[in-house]
Amino acid sequence: MHQQSLFARFAPSSLRRAVAVLPLVLAASLANAQQDSPSAFPQDAVGYLNEELPRMEAAVAARDRSFFHGAMARTVQFSERWGFKAKANPDLAAYPMCTAAVMDYAVVGMCKLTPGDEACEPGLAPRFDANVQRCREIAARK
Repeated sequence: MHQQSLFARFAPSSLRRAVAVLPLVLAASLANAQQDSPSAFPQDAVGYLNEELPRMEAAVAARDRSFFHGAMARTVQFSERWGFKAKANPDLAAYPMCTAAVMDYAVVGMCKLTPGDEACEPGLAPRFDANVQRCREIAARK
């Protein structure tokens, strides 16, 4: 709910609707998702974040809220491929820091644009940074 308040304030209604149905879309498509070996997930998550984080920082610097529509779509595609945040791939439970980092990065970026928003809890950015770091550490060991 709190994540939606960022979008409710700054996104067009079509984006707000897309964010609102995100969990339903994920659940519906996960049954058909092609999943790789769970042990490859940390490396793939790090690769995804390494691509996305510089884009997010550039969007924040440019004050480009429209970036986050595409960011959410890419997050949906990534999570569909891996089947996380659902029972479709319980083997990823060993990598909660990676799934949390992937799912939180767009919200963290929106909070950089609007830090006073109620969804921007004080611990969000430090928790995100810690999850990214732990995910990178695990990926380096694989």
